[in-house]
Amino acid sequence: MTFSDAEKAAIVSILGKVSGNVNALGAEAMERMFLGFPQTKTYFNHFDLSHGSTDLHTHGGKILSALVEAGKHVDNLEGSLSKLSDLHAYNLRVDPGNFKLLSHCILVTLASHLPADFDASTHAAFDKFIAAVSHYLTSKYR
Repeated sequence: MTFSDAEKAAIVSILGKVSGNVNALGAEAMERMFLGFPQTKTYFNHFDLSHGSTDLHTHGGKILSALVEAGKHVDNLEGSLSKLSDLHAYNLRVDPGNFKLLSHCILVTLASHLPADFDASTHAAFDKFIAAVSHYLTSKYR
């Protein structure tokens, strides 16, 4: 998937604003997913899923940190996400549909915290980016 210069600039801008608050924003996105799509909890039965838990902050931070890192390699997402793709496909075996659900929750969370930054073109660019990330993370499931 290719991104225009404007899309890359929008993605980098959003991720720059997110990078200092990955744990809290990631935890919020995960909470949204668990509340809106309770079936996704099955992969986290060993986590404390209560509001504000250390588990949610830690794992949410890992997720958003991985997005921030992927944003640094937007021209080579497949290569930069290869190890994470292997982990999810071969070890964790997370339902690939959950990536789409979490992506939506991340988008909603970030848009709610950065409303002035999420104009229509930025929203579209970031949606395209997280869809591409989800695609590459699930590409080895076949």
